[in-house]
Amino acid sequence: MQERSSVGELAKRLRDELKRYSEGEKLPSSRALVERFRVSPVTVSRALAQLAGEGLVVTRPGAGAFKAAPRATASVGDTSWQEVALSADATADAVPRSVDASGVLVTLAAAQPGVIEFNGGYLHEELQPVGAMSAALARAGRRPGAWNRPPVDGVPELRDWFARGIGGAITGAEVLVTSGGQSALATALRALAPPGAPVLVESPTYPGMLAIARAAGLRPVPVPVDRDGVRPELLAEAFRASGARLFVCQPLFQNPTGAVLSAERRSEVLRIAREAGAFVVEDDFVRRLVHEDAGPLPRPLASDDPDGVVVHVCSLTKATSPSLRIGCLAAHGPVLERLRAIQVVDHFFVPRPLQEATLELVGSPAWPRHLRTVARELRTRRDVLATALAARLPELAVDHVPVGGYHLWARLPDGTDERGLAAGALRAGVAVAPGRPYFAAEPPAPYLRLSFVAVAGVAEITEGVRRLAAACGSQW
Repeated sequence: MQERSSVGELAKRLRDELKRYSEGEKLPSSRALVERFRVSPVTVSRALAQLAGEGLVVTRPGAGAFKAAPRATASVGDTSWQEVALSADATADAVPRSVDASGVLVTLAAAQPGVIEFNGGYLHEELQPVGAMSAALARAGRRPGAWNRPPVDGVPELRDWFARGIGGAITGAEVLVTSGGQSALATALRALAPPGAPVLVESPTYPGMLAIARAAGLRPVPVPVDRDGVRPELLAEAFRASGARLFVCQPLFQNPTGAVLSAERRSEVLRIAREAGAFVVEDDFVRRLVHEDAGPLPRPLASDDPDGVVVHVCSLTKATSPSLRIGCLAAHGPVLERLRAIQVVDHFFVPRPLQEATLELVGSPAWPRHLRTVARELRTRRDVLATALAARLPELAVDHVPVGGYHLWARLPDGTDERGLAAGALRAGVAVAPGRPYFAAEPPAPYLRLSFVAVAGVAEITEGVRRLAAACGSQW
């Protein structure tokens, strides 16, 4: 049983038992709970901490845990005034600031026990380099000055490491360390476009980026992609029609389509943006999740950009753990100072122990071994998922099977209620991501995004497709 499932189950059982306790009555000792429920001391500790957070128990060091006194009933206020305040705009043409975070939450919410996660966006715990990360954090904590205030731009050695990975003329002096890729994207969009401005986005695209844009008061303008990436003729037309000065793209293994921007289109995209006087934010989010059979990868767009058109974003989170939130922003020219100012105002700096631990991790022999293991495992999982879908769900059209990333983009039959299908799949024990949140405007067809990175292994993939097929059978 997974640790989080054990903690949740134990907390539930203790919550039920507390109903029979009187206020202040002592619970059994941790040792007694370990023996009775056959769980680890860590599980007991976390379950009691959960109950304490709910206000049901009080823990006293050296004495144990006791049933807490009932909380005082709070008066119910009237918050209806907030509806007016939150919707009030300074001007009639102001861009609404309400944000639909459902497309992000679907990949962040923890699944219920027994649910197979085809909607996850992070490595399953069995794929994470847990041992290497723990050792790196322990070593980092002993470094001289590891707990001191870091440079606001990031630890120099880590900035240099990111710069070498980007290549081209990028130097460590042009890199800012960020708290993961999402934070870097938010900083870039706030720095490069004023509220109310249009921003060109790929269609479909990552829902988290759409949420960032709308939270900043920007207007996402979709530009269609095919299996070779964004279509240059439509990109040029979108710049002309909208007057936008910013385009956000994922040139490598795009989310959700898995498309790779072709060699012919790379130079076209940069030329079109340069002629429009616009920046290109390159979200290079998944370069380190290449599959074993991928072959040589195209370089980041930023490495072929001497004119400062590209603002590069990348992150180590996808290739390590959701809690290793380390990424970077890189840029040429005066825009770097704008990015730095927004970064400092919003976040001050990234905690130094996390930066030092990242340096320890990427500099260890365990790092290349981890990447090779993940590349091999992702290839296997991809093939198992694609094969299972073709056998059990031929109605789903998977037009492109990428050699990097962690998901497949499947078109559903016309007329399918994708939200209803996702709800039915969840009842059948498999979580999937409906396609609607990936589009800035009306989608051309219903889709599902199916991830194979957050499941425990190939057996779960096979079982997940079986459950999904059962749910689809009730729809079609």
